Amino acid sequence: MPVTKTAKRALRGSAKKESVNKIIVSSLEASVRAARKSKTAEKILKAFSLADRAAKKKVIHKNKAARIKSQLAKLLPKTSQKSPKKASKKK
Repeated sequence: MPVTKTAKRALRGSAKKESVNKIIVSSLEASVRAARKSKTAEKILKAFSLADRAAKKKVIHKNKAARIKSQLAKLLPKTSQKSPKKASKKK
């Protein structure tokens, strides 16, 4: 147990941060599970957003966020769009 006044204050602060971080991580994990299950673009993009936010707040490491996004990107539905050709200039 903390003895000094500042150690007690630090303990209170870390407990608050821990509870907030648990909420962020659990919502990210739930979103990733839902995205893997349904494989819809909407849920995958929501998981992307939550991963980026968690990394920005330093709750998870930025490389972990990138790894999550990379794994989910493989699940995105393929869109068959033809790439537009550039108009050639005649001289």
